[in-house]
Amino acid sequence: MTDLFEPVSFAHGPAAPNRVMLSPLTNQQSHADGTLSEEEFRWLVMRAEGGFGITTTCASHVLARGQGFPGQLGCFSDEHIPGLTRLARALKDRGSVGLVQLHHAGLRSPVELTGHSPVAPFDDAETGARALTTDEVEDVVRAFADAAARCRRAGFDGVEIHGAHGYLLCQFLDPERNRRDDRYGGSLDNRTRIILEIVDAVRERCGDDFLLAVRLSPERFGVSTAEVLELYRRLVGTGQVDLVDLSLWDVFKEAIDPALSGRRLVDLFSEEERGTTLLAAAGKLYAGADLRAALEAGLDLAVVGRAAITNHDFPRRVRAERDFAMRALPVSVEVLHEEGLSDRFVDYMRGWKGFVAE
Repeated sequence: MTDLFEPVSFAHGPAAPNRVMLSPLTNQQSHADGTLSEEEFRWLVMRAEGGFGITTTCASHVLARGQGFPGQLGCFSDEHIPGLTRLARALKDRGSVGLVQLHHAGLRSPVELTGHSPVAPFDDAETGARALTTDEVEDVVRAFADAAARCRRAGFDGVEIHGAHGYLLCQFLDPERNRRDDRYGGSLDNRTRIILEIVDAVRERCGDDFLLAVRLSPERFGVSTAEVLELYRRLVGTGQVDLVDLSLWDVFKEAIDPALSGRRLVDLFSEEERGTTLLAAAGKLYAGADLRAALEAGLDLAVVGRAAITNHDFPRRVRAERDFAMRALPVSVEVLHEEGLSDRFVDYMRGWKGFVAE
């Protein structure tokens, strides 16, 4: 059995001191222009101090018009570099590997935030999104690579490409809606092309000592589990991706695809050959026993979300007390403030049923 608290090495970039990773969590705490706020700085640094081997930022938009939520940390401009530099240094000083999650919301970019109608792989009447031109898709690839280069300049150890949750890159994977007639639509080869091109572009810009992760949703959001599994194989086959991070909502859930009835999603991916690419997943990891079960299921890292919000030092507590569990919900506003959540973050968490005590 792999020890949760042994170091883990990657093909590129530095080793992490343990196998517990902070999930990239929306928190709406940064400034309207995407620059880092004191509130977001404190929130993330407290998690590094609390023992997370990898500390991942919230989704950070690579283009201004790709913003997905208020108070989103940006990486689309050199104006963001000073704040990112301060954050990267603080995470490193506390012994945690720092990653920025790179993101474009696509048709989920609200016009009231960006001042522009959203863009997507296809036209969408409900949101008013228009289809990107081929040249614009190529611009998106460059924007991800440019953002990764900024993060490297700022001193981050790596980036995670957000290909999950129905945002832009995930939208390209949709077999029903992405029927573009250029090289980015139609066939699986074409629909996965943008992600693979971003991987190549980031690696080319950032070199071999930079950690590169990709986050995927294996189901929902218009994707096919079988196709995401094939994309996973292709990412592994590049030899360029250090980590694939699965957003499962429940690490131990069974697939909803009737063709995969009775199969756990985690098993479908962990049973695949993974070469030098490590595998992580998030979803209902609330106690030490859950983290150990995740590794027993074949994962290399356990990704923690809710328990990281309720307990900034969750990994450290699990290390000291094998069966430590996150605080019972709901949690008082006062305790959440003590755990590093600002009023804006607490307000956001009120949207999570039963999380905040009133």
